[in-house]
Parts: sequence; structure tokens; C-alpha cells
Amino acid sequence: QIQLVESGGGLVQPGGSLTLSCAALGLTFSRNNMGWFRQAPGKEREFVAAISFGGGATSYADSVKGRFTAFRDNAKNMVFLQMNSLKAEDTAVYYCAAALVFPTSDNRDYDYWGPGTQVTVSS
Repeated sequence: QIQLVESGGGLVQPGGSLTLSCAALGLTFSRNNMGWFRQAPGKEREFVAAISFGGGATSYADSVKGRFTAFRDNAKNMVFLQMNSLKAEDTAVYYCAAALVFPTSDNRDYDYWGPGTQVTVSS
């Protein structure tokens, strides 16, 4: 089993960039597919991106495609979400999660979740 902890959230102006990190503990980290989700106040949790355990394949929600990039460094037990051209509607708590299948946007497929990190996009 693995434990996940997100970091890198904060306040950024519209059009700016931010990179989120997710650190994992556990020998099986590199064998897990990883996903990024977000949840804004009053809204349901939304799929953002997924990356295969080898890092060679990714999947993105239409709302972030072309702006966000997921990547991972298995040697460091970390996954990342690079966010560019940020918009106010990107404001949310962002979560990383681990799944056995890829790709999947269904949160029921994810077995492990981090506590989340707040991203606020505002002028």
C-alpha cells in the first residue's frame, strides 16, 4: 500500500503557471497508475489527468487539455501536474490518487488518495 501527499498549491494570477507535486511512500509506487482530480466548493470531484505507471501514457480532461501536463519520476516516488495558462475556474483543491487500471476518470477506480492541496487562481 502507498501513502500520498500533495504539495505546491497556492495563489496564482490568471494566465500564470503552477506545478503540483505528489510524494508517495511504498515500494509499489512505480506499479501504480496515477490520477489527478480537483474539487471546487459546492461541486463534485472532477477528473483532471491520468498517467500510466511507466509514465509513457497520459489522459486529460477536455477542460485542461493543452494547458496541463502530468508526468512522474518513479526514482523519486513522485508525480507532478504542470499547470499553465491558469483560469479562475481552475480554482479547487487538487488531489492525487493511485489506481490499478489505466486510463480511468472514475474515482471509484482509485484506491489511494492524498489529502489535497489548494490552488487559487485570482487577480
